[in-house]
Amino acid sequence: MIVRLAVCVLPFALGTPAQQSIRGFPTAAAIEQRAWETKAQALPDAMRIRSYMQRMSARPHHAGSAGSREVAEYAAGLLKEWGLDAKIEPFEALLPYPTTRIVEMIEPVRFQTRLREETGDATQLATFNAYSAAGDVTAPLVYVNYGIPDDYEYLKRHGIDVKGKIVIARYGKSWRGTKPKVAAENGAVACIIYSDPRDDGYFQGDVYPKGPFRPPSGVQRGSVMDMPLYVGDPLSPGWASETGSRRLKIEEAQTLMRIPVLPMSYEDAAELLRHVGGPVAPEQWCGALGFTYHIGPGPAKVRIKLDFDMSTRPVLNVLANIPGSEFPDQWILYGNHHDAWVNGANDPLSGASALLESARTLAELRKAGWKPKRGIKFALWDAEEYGLIGSTEWVEKHKDELVRKMAVYLNSDTTGKGTVSASGSPSLQVFVAEALRDLKDPVSKKPLLEARREQPRRDGSKPEAFSLGPLGAGSDYVAFFHHAGISSLNLGFGGEGGGVYHSIHDTFDWYTRFSDGDFQYGKTFSAMMTTLLMRLADAPLLPFEFPTLARALEKYESEVAKLANRQAKFDTKELRAEITQLTAAAKSLESVYSNALHSWKQPSRSKLAQVNEMLYRAERQLAPEPGLPGRNWYKHQLSSPGLYTGYGAKTLPGIREAAEAGRWEEANQQVKEASKAVRALKAELVRITASLQF
Repeated sequence: MIVRLAVCVLPFALGTPAQQSIRGFPTAAAIEQRAWETKAQALPDAMRIRSYMQRMSARPHHAGSAGSREVAEYAAGLLKEWGLDAKIEPFEALLPYPTTRIVEMIEPVRFQTRLREETGDATQLATFNAYSAAGDVTAPLVYVNYGIPDDYEYLKRHGIDVKGKIVIARYGKSWRGTKPKVAAENGAVACIIYSDPRDDGYFQGDVYPKGPFRPPSGVQRGSVMDMPLYVGDPLSPGWASETGSRRLKIEEAQTLMRIPVLPMSYEDAAELLRHVGGPVAPEQWCGALGFTYHIGPGPAKVRIKLDFDMSTRPVLNVLANIPGSEFPDQWILYGNHHDAWVNGANDPLSGASALLESARTLAELRKAGWKPKRGIKFALWDAEEYGLIGSTEWVEKHKDELVRKMAVYLNSDTTGKGTVSASGSPSLQVFVAEALRDLKDPVSKKPLLEARREQPRRDGSKPEAFSLGPLGAGSDYVAFFHHAGISSLNLGFGGEGGGVYHSIHDTFDWYTRFSDGDFQYGKTFSAMMTTLLMRLADAPLLPFEFPTLARALEKYESEVAKLANRQAKFDTKELRAEITQLTAAAKSLESVYSNALHSWKQPSRSKLAQVNEMLYRAERQLAPEPGLPGRNWYKHQLSSPGLYTGYGAKTLPGIREAAEAGRWEEANQQVKEASKAVRALKAELVRITASLQF
């Protein structure tokens, strides 16, 4: 999982923590809070995090397997051992396993691909793309670069037709599921996706085991579910998949790929690509395989034969709970997944191990007398790799209750060494930045907020000031934010390169040699997430801050307005007017919020509960029914995964994607829908402002 950071200057001074306020806390409460935080931040243990990872990554544990059950039971056992109320909550889902995988070149020479990695455990899942179609097809080969829409436009301009052909695309530039989707839309009969060494192999540095990058036989497994339509079990869109529940027929599922698709190593792909003729590929299409890249079609002719065991298999979520002492019906949830494509030391166990240590930390703090005011929940989701299945089925089952009670969802996935990466609800940006101000980088010993500003990017430039990027897809926040409208955050440390993603080489050995080997960043990450949890659980006023949200909407509206200005076929004036009014309401609320904390007069518990529920439910006005056009499982007007970007976020997605596709009537209608949502949010902020007059 890679999250990009947007840019926004935040007006924070970096004095000592004791001199700084904590958003949501009056002065006296902040002093007590910092005392508990100091104790909590001293508890995470790097060697414990190391031991969790080493234990859970010892064998393959893909979703539905005995290894996945073993990991779930191990984690649940730890949580219970620490005194937490923990359980495994089961679901079921369509989790295909490959049974037949054949890729062979039959012209102009015969070549049988290996389709396997050099090393591995007998229980590992073979290299494949989940939710590929089965089939047996033979056709000429066409090289399509990254296989994104722009690449097909290039082919069309140069008279190259992929209809009836097999295409080969390299990983990168877009989510993997976009590649076969676009291939099928252009008439291709099958798709191969390979890892080019230019992108994550020897062109970037030494390959594993000498270095961190992908070796010749390394293969990136992964789902090709059409996630921009909906995530979760393909056979139960919008409802939970449990034993005996209703399911679609396989042919009715919209998110299954319609053509065969298979991942491949660059060792195998090179033999296919070197026999592709036709025009020479443009320079920007060329990888690093050491020969001239051609586009085709042919003379390479390839046969692909794929089949799958399309069974329903168990999905095992691990849940733990710390009850709230004052507001038990207001919840904070922190989740990470536990399933992996193979051993998964980095993805996901780097994040899962830090989560377990945060849970242990808070369990120890409770024994010392700390009692969170709001309930805190921990989750280790299953089947994330297949399509965010465990988290989505859980949200769909409990959605009505979550909409009422869940204040914030915190998500992590992979974490390593480097700088803080974060995306999420703009209303939580100030809250997150304060925590980064108050915790130190384990190497530089500078505040995380300052260390990030000073850490050079890979191109040598320095990042600008911190802000939360918009949420797209790719990890377990999707159902919470995009479907249920719950304010969410996705966080981790990263920035160091590597090339073992979704391969057999993502092991404990790789992680300890080439990532956070001493687990000091894991320790810091656990302390950071613990701090965020404690502040959300204990803040007398939840730390939402809406002027930043209004500014984000202003920025996104100005971007889509440029599309309108170029075409003059739709306009965003109505939305701009609503955002202007929202900005005024947000500033007014912020003034009253600050005054309430400055001259704190303790209201009744019921009054506080009411105001805080209003605060955390306000943003849900931006995720109304009926949802986005053509994919109404997604509700959020602020951002969504793009139809052709997958993981990447599209902001104001209803308007933007209609305009980019030239659907002007739809674009104008989506301006009205977004305006209505912003108007509803403004009304909520006005109500909260009145209620905060303690």
